[in-house]
Amino acid sequence: MSAGREPTTPTWRHRARPQGRVLVALVVLAALLAYVLQAAVAPRADAATVGAGSYAEGTPTGGAVPTECNGTPVTNPRAHVTSNFPAGAVPTNDWWTSLLWRKFDCASISENLMAHPLAFHAYTDGLGVSYPTTASISGTATGVGEYHYTYTEDFRLGIAGLSSDGKVDGYSDWTVSELWTNGSSSLRTTFGHGLPFVYATKTGGNATLTGKAVPTVWSNGGGAVGYTINGHDYAAFGPSGSTWTVSGSTLSSSLNGGSFFSVAVLPTSSGSSNADRVAALNAYAPYAHNHVTGTKVSWSYDEASARMTATYAFTTTARQGSGTGTVYALYPHQRDQLSGATPSAYSYVSPRGPMRVVIGSSQFQTVATFNGVLPQLANTGFPAGSADATQLNGYIEQVATSDPFAGFGDDTYWTGKAFGRISQVAHMANLTGNTAARDRLVSSMKTRLTDWMTASPGETTRSFWYNPAWGTLIGYPASYGSDTDLNDHHFHYGYYVVGAATVAQFDPAWAAESAYGGMVNTVIKDAANWDRSDTRFPFLRDFDIYAGHDWAAGHGAFGAGNNQESSSEGMNFASGLIQWGQVTGNKAVRDLGIYLYTTQASAIENYWFDTDDEAFPAAFGHSTVGMVWGDGGSYSTWFSAEPEMIQGINLLPSTAGHLYLGYDPAYITRNIAELERNNGGPATVWKDIIWEFQALADAPTALSQFRAQASSYAVEEGESKAHTFYWLKNLAGLGTVDRSVTANTPLHAVFVKNGVRTYQAANMSGSPITVRFSNGVTLNVPARSVTASTTSAPTDTTAPSVPAGLTASGTTSSATTLSWSASNDGPGGTGVASYEVLRGGSVVGTATGTTYTATGLSPATAYSFTVRAVDGAGNRSASSSAVSVTTSSSSTGGDTTAPSVPSGLGASGTTASTTTLSWNASTDAVGVTGYDVLRGGTVIGSTASRTFTVTGLSPATAYSFTVRAYDAAGNRSAASAAVAVTTSPSTSTGVDATSRIQAEAYSGMVGVQKEATQDVDGGENIAWIANGDYVRFDNVNFGTTPRGTFSARVASGAGGSVSGLVNVRLGSRTAPPIGSFAVGNTGGWQSWRTIPANIQATTGVHTVYLTFDSGQPADFLNVNWFTFS
Repeated sequence: MSAGREPTTPTWRHRARPQGRVLVALVVLAALLAYVLQAAVAPRADAATVGAGSYAEGTPTGGAVPTECNGTPVTNPRAHVTSNFPAGAVPTNDWWTSLLWRKFDCASISENLMAHPLAFHAYTDGLGVSYPTTASISGTATGVGEYHYTYTEDFRLGIAGLSSDGKVDGYSDWTVSELWTNGSSSLRTTFGHGLPFVYATKTGGNATLTGKAVPTVWSNGGGAVGYTINGHDYAAFGPSGSTWTVSGSTLSSSLNGGSFFSVAVLPTSSGSSNADRVAALNAYAPYAHNHVTGTKVSWSYDEASARMTATYAFTTTARQGSGTGTVYALYPHQRDQLSGATPSAYSYVSPRGPMRVVIGSSQFQTVATFNGVLPQLANTGFPAGSADATQLNGYIEQVATSDPFAGFGDDTYWTGKAFGRISQVAHMANLTGNTAARDRLVSSMKTRLTDWMTASPGETTRSFWYNPAWGTLIGYPASYGSDTDLNDHHFHYGYYVVGAATVAQFDPAWAAESAYGGMVNTVIKDAANWDRSDTRFPFLRDFDIYAGHDWAAGHGAFGAGNNQESSSEGMNFASGLIQWGQVTGNKAVRDLGIYLYTTQASAIENYWFDTDDEAFPAAFGHSTVGMVWGDGGSYSTWFSAEPEMIQGINLLPSTAGHLYLGYDPAYITRNIAELERNNGGPATVWKDIIWEFQALADAPTALSQFRAQASSYAVEEGESKAHTFYWLKNLAGLGTVDRSVTANTPLHAVFVKNGVRTYQAANMSGSPITVRFSNGVTLNVPARSVTASTTSAPTDTTAPSVPAGLTASGTTSSATTLSWSASNDGPGGTGVASYEVLRGGSVVGTATGTTYTATGLSPATAYSFTVRAVDGAGNRSASSSAVSVTTSSSSTGGDTTAPSVPSGLGASGTTASTTTLSWNASTDAVGVTGYDVLRGGTVIGSTASRTFTVTGLSPATAYSFTVRAYDAAGNRSAASAAVAVTTSPSTSTGVDATSRIQAEAYSGMVGVQKEATQDVDGGENIAWIANGDYVRFDNVNFGTTPRGTFSARVASGAGGSVSGLVNVRLGSRTAPPIGSFAVGNTGGWQSWRTIPANIQATTGVHTVYLTFDSGQPADFLNVNWFTFS
């Protein structure tokens, strides 16, 4: 037994149970879940054969099955669904699954359903609707704390006289439909993630919307009513000729004899004017009767560019007319990787941060760069014969010469933890030349995996059992509710997949489909079935497709929605799929893993770590959460209040399949600083987990701590001293993860230290391979190994090929979708990084894929588009052949009349750099959607309101502004009369250094250009920044308190080897920098990150220069704003 390991199974894991706002409740709940009910289903003697493996059907003697509110086994999982509900497996682990699984309350049709931006609760008289916009915060900023955007009902959607037990009538990838029937009356509602609308069809009584307060009606006519309840604005839409009446707190309508209606929460607020509300209602109205009747995701991975493209499609059914398109809101992780759609200026509040609204689209894509995983880091830090190599080998032998399963329980979770530990040590043994230890470890793991993958007659332990009622594969012995609650299957089984991939590398025959590979794939399908035709299991059981991450609880029946604690164990599952798919040649599994990995990496960054400071309420006070809930997050765990475990639960297991944890080294520093603040000093438990995380930002410091405490610290249960030492020592020489370079194999990683890159790639096959990196470096990798190189990248000066086959489709009065064939960058090139879309010779947008939707076009107007390719070194192809497009005259059934010209334009509150414009509302036959603001005849922004603040102006300068209105059909009025504005001179106090200084508000510059930004604040950013460019800001006042930190909001779509430095200089662009930071590809030219850097402590008033340095001539950066603190 290794030093520091416990001889019995630890008991710290208690997950996916009712939330612990009052911690004493955990004791009661622990007792509840410890009561294991015996199954009523007798085990079968036969087994389903899968190759050489097998699983049993039913439940083993002594095994437990899913239970419900009265504490008995669920005998019929379909008791709360209709006959329309799809056949096959019953979905679990979703945001809406409490509709069909009444886990804790027999009388409730559902618990709170956190769809975002709306939340729902099903009752016998209809559907409760809530738009939670205020966070409830409890706990402290230095201890256990939580924030929740709690369900608080605004109104009840129903029909007159309804009283019925609702049932699930259908579902799609991120929507669900609930049906109530009451004699001859019925109500069917459809709602889902990202939808501001809830869609309803009915028979019988009048449609009713019963408020929790008396609604304030601000618009009523044309079949639509706009109203406000609890400070939230809604619009209800009925068929043509409908009227809505108000009686007390209830709105009702006969729907003019029709059978359908919809209600939307509007993206306005209590501070909006009625004109703003009407404008939003009119913007949504064309899509109100295009009911969303299906949603579906698909994905595709391009190995050459290392890009994962996911398509999210909405199917709509026109209940009236023949319209298409819908309205949906994007989570931040989707916005950061968006392609193929353009968000409007509208947004919603959500527990995940602002959700940007897209109007009129039927699908969007996300394009994510995959920076690779490895089964293990290459051995770069332990030269043969060195003292460190000898010490490491001693640690390896401690594991290999003892029973590697000793101290681990026999249940699926702790057996899985053992597989994870053994796999890491086996790879280290292989890479350090200790093949005897490797073979012993692989053999022990293969024996145990074979036992689990075989259900022998009469076997009741170490076997998988298929429950046909639910459509799930449960491993017995189960643990932490993996049987009674169907919790955590992806957590448990991910370790099995990692272990199987390790065995497959050294014994490919064992992993063949005809041997045990088929059974491994069956285990994978239980947690993440990628094959829609295999109805034994639900599609992607544990993964919430639109939310972008897994859920842990099978039932999700909590007041706060579903929850997930250990996001990193979810990523362990995804990494295992990538490795298993690669080693077995199963691209479907591999690409599924990459989709899960890239999507969740962004979600974790945004929702567990909040690296962009968008998700967590400011008063929450934490920089991370231990758990994400449907309605918020908590700095807590199910099992401990210790900061090391609250933060560490999202850091383990620490492997080379978890390099996403190193994407933001500055955040790692902040995370550990919080841990030490809350803990009153460095970690005292789980030290190895914390060191391994720290090493992704500062490995030398973590390594020194390990060396000082190697003989005394307690090893985390799934860790080993061998792995910790190997990880820390190698990273000390490698530096940090470099995301700017990718490779044409998913098993790769790139690191950078002091400007020197180390390229690593793994080859799990039995034949050597050559790996090509995106900057032209090639690496020969022997069979069954991981290899590293510090070869310099060749210079790429050749442009990509010209895009071919440019076509336009789906043209409306205001938009058209362009598509083209992919370019290539030829041998030795850095790869195609993006495409620029040009209209009339000017760049109007970029795309990382081969489609682009041009929006904001005018009706009945001819346009000419071309496309050109840009590679990772910044080389641009010639433009493609042009495609001509003429927009239609109207998208709303004949509206070709522009709104009236705005009047009364005035300016107020003018300063040295800003002015606020306001004007009178325009009118329109259909409704004004928004206003364009023009400066000197050029559009500088758009707004749905009648005010607009212009920023980034120069002091003592004259400007001329006009405004024009536009409607939903894209018709635009003439420009208003101009208003002249002269900004005030700079004051002696200057610009406050601690404010957000807009980059486009420079006093002088060389080389940069301005463009409209897609960042959350809107406005403009500076772009096309290359080596030697700079911007100057005069009279920046740092005050009398020294400022020691500089933070900038930056984005980069640079590819290949292109990266650079941002330098802060005072007084002169050639002065020594007072601080700098390096930046590479952030995921796209509008994928924004806030990056901090230490600077020399500064006071007083200065001229500030931001200068930009790069070793390549290509553009490498956009900047939105910066600040000092």
